[in-house]
Amino acid sequence: MSSFKVLFHVSDNEIWPKALTNIRNFIKDVGPGGAEIEVVANAAAVAAYYNNEKADMIQQMAELAGQGVRFIACRNALKAHSLDENLRPSFVEVVPAGITEIVKKQSAGYAYIKP
Repeated sequence: MSSFKVLFHVSDNEIWPKALTNIRNFIKDVGPGGAEIEVVANAAAVAAYYNNEKADMIQQMAELAGQGVRFIACRNALKAHSLDENLRPSFVEVVPAGITEIVKKQSAGYAYIKP
């Protein structure tokens, strides 16, 4: 069973590289399966899920998802940025509101990290 529950909140595209490094370092430190990790992207950060010019970053996300990291996109942000949720990568889940997801996870005992 995971000993940690961690929520990473990404709202700016520029933060993605730092966030992914933080997640990899955290997993390296606690070991595979040592934490339940969720990444909530809202605001402009949802665009990173669709950025074909950043294929390396999408690949990193997919690899982390393969290790159990959940990647979440805010539906409100997708709509605000005219992004079709049906075209998102298969590892990305959509929630109605990113901010509500953050509150739910914090209420469930997740540590909140904003890289």
